[in-house]
Amino acid sequence: MHSRLFNRLLTLHSTPENILACDFQSLRSAGLDNKMALEISEIGRGRQSAEMNAALDRCLDWLTSPDNFLITCQSPHYPSLLSCIPDPPPILYLRGKPECLHLPLIAMVGSRKPSAGGRRDAQRFARELAANGLGVVSGLAMGIDLESHRGAIAGGMATIAVLGTGIDIIYPAANRDMFASVVAHGALLSEFNPGTPARPQHFPQRARIISGLSQGVLVVEAGVRSGSMITARFALEQGREVFAIPGSIHNPMARGCHKLIADGAKLVQCVEDILDEKLLLSEQQTAENIGAAVSQEGGSSQLPEALLKVKQAVGFDTASVEQIIIETQLNARDVTVALMELELRGLIRKENNGYLLMEC
Repeated sequence: MHSRLFNRLLTLHSTPENILACDFQSLRSAGLDNKMALEISEIGRGRQSAEMNAALDRCLDWLTSPDNFLITCQSPHYPSLLSCIPDPPPILYLRGKPECLHLPLIAMVGSRKPSAGGRRDAQRFARELAANGLGVVSGLAMGIDLESHRGAIAGGMATIAVLGTGIDIIYPAANRDMFASVVAHGALLSEFNPGTPARPQHFPQRARIISGLSQGVLVVEAGVRSGSMITARFALEQGREVFAIPGSIHNPMARGCHKLIADGAKLVQCVEDILDEKLLLSEQQTAENIGAAVSQEGGSSQLPEALLKVKQAVGFDTASVEQIIIETQLNARDVTVALMELELRGLIRKENNGYLLMEC
């Protein structure tokens, strides 16, 4: 299931157990298509398909290793910084050291076919950032990603690789040795079920996790149309700092960095340019800072009409989703989206099976 759909259901029904208890029509009303609504309602009745049983068996087999962990969005081990993004992954598969998720982290991304100078810059910046206490997050692709992980390990700090495949799939196969090094010095991370192969749509999807885990994103070399630019865009939407290393005007892999700088990213020439931004905050502190910034940007007087209507329906006594739907006369989908947005802005909070206004 797509994370956005799952998060919508979780907002409506509070727990996975409650979701599985829903009937077909309730799931359809929440926005699921016929096929998915039928599958979930059947699972809730203990009638899952052979394909689902095989997927569950594969996941359970994977979890037998002491280095493998399953972290849900309701777990206390789930990174609070990642939970602040608009579409957090409901499940994370992790191989390695789960404590790495709570370190001060910076993402490093760039071209899969960088120049020799780009490779050197990636490794040097990652090594110096690590030496100054920042873990490095990247995607374990060829090129800049690989050099960033390598530099972080050389600098004596943890590195996290966010995968676009199942956690048990080594892709690209040429990076097999680095996969093992990342597990030894940090963690592999994926939102995709074990056994999920590489698919083109997965790599832009994982970009939101790379930026969401991090306090900032450093783009080393990137074309104007590239996955690195997608990660930078997610970072801006999530309220993260974006840094870019300039390059030669003759290097097509520098044009994405130049565009980011022209659009307001911080030009970086040395590691001090990043450290000056005071990124060395705990994960919890950074999450609180981002939440406060979002809340200040979104006061009640500036709320769109639908959000204001839902906020007014919540009140200071616990209101269920069903009550809010009746009060606002909005459909379930619009109410769910509005509640998620209001909670992200820090204007309401989830309480038992309903919502309450936050005190001013």
